[in-house]
Amino acid sequence: MQFDTDILIWVFRGNAKAADAVDAAEERRVSVISYMELLQGARDKTETKNIKAFLSDLAFEMLPLTENIGHRASIYMEEYGLKTAMCAGDAIVAATAVENQLRLLSGNQKHYKVINELDLKIFKP
Repeated sequence: MQFDTDILIWVFRGNAKAADAVDAAEERRVSVISYMELLQGARDKTETKNIKAFLSDLAFEMLPLTENIGHRASIYMEEYGLKTAMCAGDAIVAATAVENQLRLLSGNQKHYKVINELDLKIFKP
C-alpha cells in the first residue's frame, strides 16, 4: 500500500482512523514527493526529526522518482492538469503508485479518480 501525503498528515494530527489504516497495512510505502511535502510542512527541526522517526519506526519504504515515473507524471499533467487542477506532486504520487503496481490510499478523490490505471482506495477521515 502506498500512502498519500494527506493520510500521513492526518496521522500526525491525531486522526485515529488514519493511524489504524497505517497500522493495518502489511507493507507501507511512500513516494519521495510525499516525504518532501511532509518536510515542507514541518515547522521546526523537531517536527522534521519526528517525521523521519515515524517513517523509520513503521518501516515505510521510500519510493524514488524514476525516469518512468517522471514521464508518466508529465502525461498525467498534460491529460488531467487543467481538468482536475492536479498539481505536479499529485501527478508524481499517482505515477509512483502505477509504476510500482501499488494501491494508493488517499482522501484526494478529485485529482486521482480520472486516472483509470490507478488502483485508488479513497480514505474518509
